[in-house]
Amino acid sequence: MFSFWRNLGLTRAAGVFFSFPRQALGQCRSRTGGCLIPNRDSSGSRYNVPPSAEFVARVSGISTMAKLPYRETTDGLDAAFIGVPIDTGTSNRPGARFGPRQIRAESALLRAYNSGTRAAPYESLMVADIGDVNVNLYDLKDTCKRITEAYRKILATGCIPLTLGGDHTIAYPILQAVAEKHGPVGLVHVDAHADTSDVVLGERIGHGTPFRRCVEEGLLDCQRVVQIGLRGSGYSADSYEWSRAQGFRVVQVEECWFKSLSPLMSEVRAQMGAGPVYLSFDIDALDPGFAPGTGTPEIAGLTPIQGVEIIRGCRGLNLVGCDLVEVSPPYDTTGNTALTGANLLFEMLCVLPKVKYY
Repeated sequence: MFSFWRNLGLTRAAGVFFSFPRQALGQCRSRTGGCLIPNRDSSGSRYNVPPSAEFVARVSGISTMAKLPYRETTDGLDAAFIGVPIDTGTSNRPGARFGPRQIRAESALLRAYNSGTRAAPYESLMVADIGDVNVNLYDLKDTCKRITEAYRKILATGCIPLTLGGDHTIAYPILQAVAEKHGPVGLVHVDAHADTSDVVLGERIGHGTPFRRCVEEGLLDCQRVVQIGLRGSGYSADSYEWSRAQGFRVVQVEECWFKSLSPLMSEVRAQMGAGPVYLSFDIDALDPGFAPGTGTPEIAGLTPIQGVEIIRGCRGLNLVGCDLVEVSPPYDTTGNTALTGANLLFEMLCVLPKVKYY
């Protein structure tokens, strides 16, 4: 099997993933499956291309995101998947520390092209899985410091991080590093909860407080923040008053029911403009009928279709980072919540700047 790839001048990396030189591919058709490998255009730089399940069994190999190569650093990468396996900031059901591992396992089902949008991320970006931040499960504040330090190094190389959470606490230290690099950023926040609490059980750091801390530290351009899908019972009659007072646009879930969100995303793109934008997607934005494996589920949520519409609606934005958080595998033994998360992360990859579309 691998002799076919070698005959094309391709290389095999550790396990089952491949790096293809652009000019070497041409219009080569597989003798074993009729699979057309498209022309990679110009220079001699190389891309990492996940192996096709037509030739390599999905259940084989090391479990990396989308079966991409594992790299120690982001040197030479345009984008990287990175896990932050913590749940020590959760207020209800734990288990999100296992989210990155399960998302990677389910991501074996992903393929190289986006059939809906015709995006070809692996023909345009150098992408790899760089593993996990070495978190401290006994000290949340120390974990936040470790996350910020790790993301400083990632961003210093010009790489765009695509994060597998982990609970939503991680957005705060990530955005500390992002704002150091880019200045205050716009935010597309998809969630059942605003995550703008001040103090919870005497603590200022947790998965319910990250965006309050971000505003206090000037990490966000508050006129370019939108929160989509907010819902559930609250501690006051207007749970989102603080968000609106900062200048955030708040889109409660009732505004999303029974409709496409493509028109909304046209408005969001206009709001975000040309400045840097961070996308943070809590899986509990989706209705728990679709994504039960999460720590703080709320009924009557978004559908996976609407989640995809939101992410695809970010195409054209200057995205400088994305995350998918709060997948808790113990609460969904089917694996479907993690599978949904893996697909949403792939959609995020497909809307990054400079991705090629057919």
